[in-house]
Amino acid sequence: MAGSRRRPGVLAPFVEGFGSTLLSRGYTPGSVRNMLKVLGQLGRWLEDTGIDPSELDLGLVDAFCEYRRAGWRRPVERRSAELVLEYLIGRGVVPRSPCPTPSVLEGLLEVFRGWMVEERGLAEPTIVRYLRTARIFLGQRDPAAAVSDLDGVEVNRFLLAEARRCSVGAAKGRVAELRALLRFLFATGRIPVQLGAAVPPVAGWRDTGLVPRLSPEAVQGLLDSCDRATSMGVRDHAILMLLARLGLRSIEIARLTLDDVHWRQGELTVRGKGGGVNRMPLPSEVGQALAAYLAGSRPTSEFRQVFLTCRAPLRPIPAAAVGDIVRHACRVAGLPEVGPHRLRHALATAMVARGVPITAISQVLRHRDLATTALYAKVDTEALRTVARPWPGTAR
Repeated sequence: MAGSRRRPGVLAPFVEGFGSTLLSRGYTPGSVRNMLKVLGQLGRWLEDTGIDPSELDLGLVDAFCEYRRAGWRRPVERRSAELVLEYLIGRGVVPRSPCPTPSVLEGLLEVFRGWMVEERGLAEPTIVRYLRTARIFLGQRDPAAAVSDLDGVEVNRFLLAEARRCSVGAAKGRVAELRALLRFLFATGRIPVQLGAAVPPVAGWRDTGLVPRLSPEAVQGLLDSCDRATSMGVRDHAILMLLARLGLRSIEIARLTLDDVHWRQGELTVRGKGGGVNRMPLPSEVGQALAAYLAGSRPTSEFRQVFLTCRAPLRPIPAAAVGDIVRHACRVAGLPEVGPHRLRHALATAMVARGVPITAISQVLRHRDLATTALYAKVDTEALRTVARPWPGTAR
């Protein structure tokens, strides 16, 4: 009886392949053993119920999990059964579910996405923001109304409602996002008038405040917070070094591949905003942090991205994970939580303090417009006092 209970049933031919796949995705041997048990339990259930493996779907996965909850001491985790289903789909044993027919709105948004990629060359985070606003704006319209019926009144009504509920900066973002949608609709002949030109700007003044500062001691505290006795700590230290010493953006770190690190030349290829590609010097301390991760802490993987998740399933880290790493380091170091972009600001302000010219800082930060870098000139208040003219009627 014990041997019968351990037989994998109709899924016996897939035991070895499923186990190898799990190991390649970074699951521990113990986790693999547990999931192979689930495969066996599912195989026996399919055999006992007379269901062919090719018929397996999410509905049958739910039925199997319910069966295990009702009659067994140890219920099955649904995710483990789903992994078996995903493996069988990948092997062609189970047919892939047909994709549902997209709605008219989703079809239009998909065309909009393609236009932003091919015609504008926008980065993925920007595309996500533009699509979100387009979905909200178009989704609140009467489904029976044609896109060609759009007019300025409808556009301004939406923007006024958004301006009432969000900050000035966010409202400016909505204007840019909506203009992009209207530009697309006009360029592709879906509306007869360029309504984007009718979208009013949001009142506000640039560069009226000082750039938030993070002291060099605080930056060093973040770097020292990483426990480099662990693989995760080594990885996080390398990411923080790229943020603090090179001023990389989150998306640039997520995009970094093994082919972008040029050890002999001591350079790094950075794939930035808008499809920009730059070569940057690789400082020795940053190179040492990268080498420590790649040589001893990065798991073996078919992925070419430098930074991977530390827990199974192994995959490249998304840009959002960089922010999570920075905030975790802040908590460990006992500092107020900040985002990864604050380390970019800290690098720029430290360079200003050392007397580095604004043009050189612009090159390091890879700004396309020098005016973007000029805001850092305001952080050197001592130097500004030497050129400030006295206010009429007062003594200096």
